[in-house]
Amino acid sequence: MASQITTLLANRDLDRLARLRLNASRRFTNRSRGEHLAAKGGTSTEFCDYRDYTPGDDVRFVDWNIFARTERPYLKQFHQEEELQVALLVDGSNSMLFEGKLDLARQVAAAIGAVALRGSEKVSATFLGGGEPARLAPCRGRVSMGKFLTFLERCEGGGETAIEAGVEMFLRRHSGRGVVVLISDFLTGGDLRRAFNLLNSAGLEIFALQILAPSELAPELNGDLRFVDSESGANLDISSAGDLLALYHEYREAHAALIADLCRQRQGRFLSVSAGDLFETVVFDLMRRKGWVV
Repeated sequence: MASQITTLLANRDLDRLARLRLNASRRFTNRSRGEHLAAKGGTSTEFCDYRDYTPGDDVRFVDWNIFARTERPYLKQFHQEEELQVALLVDGSNSMLFEGKLDLARQVAAAIGAVALRGSEKVSATFLGGGEPARLAPCRGRVSMGKFLTFLERCEGGGETAIEAGVEMFLRRHSGRGVVVLISDFLTGGDLRRAFNLLNSAGLEIFALQILAPSELAPELNGDLRFVDSESGANLDISSAGDLLALYHEYREAHAALIADLCRQRQGRFLSVSAGDLFETVVFDLMRRKGWVV
């Protein structure tokens, strides 16, 4: 029996991930050669179109069969394959420590990174918590798989770094266009619009995954309660919590809709899941149906 490659994912899941590919926009790729098709023509072996010959074009790409029939030179064009940079940004702050949120976040990050590395893409990972984020410098190829998975396994949660502050710290050390996969509960009072603007301005296509705990999605509140903010430690006493449930759900749904709008306005993607969902359901079902992977 083969030994387990990582504590985050089963070997059978890694085998299934090998058949997937991150479904990113072409316009966010870099000029280095990779496996993602660019919007402009290039020099791969996959034909895409013809165009009129103009003086100075490489005559090796003239279609001489068409020239023999029409006596007009046409140039064959091919898809350009470019490198996609995939930056994984995982929120490990205090609010992610409840009911398996951080566990699922690390599993999903491991899955997306594995897909990208097997697709010859450049992958970096940043883990947010307290103080300076832990960071794995950009790496590529299957030879980097062990280093990447070990980084995620060793990252421990805790700290008060808000997601929007974490985005700013991440961008100070990041360079290059591509995709940023932002995994968080997004339970913050900060300015998410500014954070998303910064990511978009840096040439990064935003994939935002919200993970909420089952008790955050369907809280059971009765009697007198004290609410404690997991990030700041502030508390609020409530004498009749039942009346607040409708208001809570209204706010939670509006907050998710805001994040979805921030992504859509920047040609990004958004998905909200429960920490109670199985990893296989999130990656192989929900992400495929939402077009994150193909």
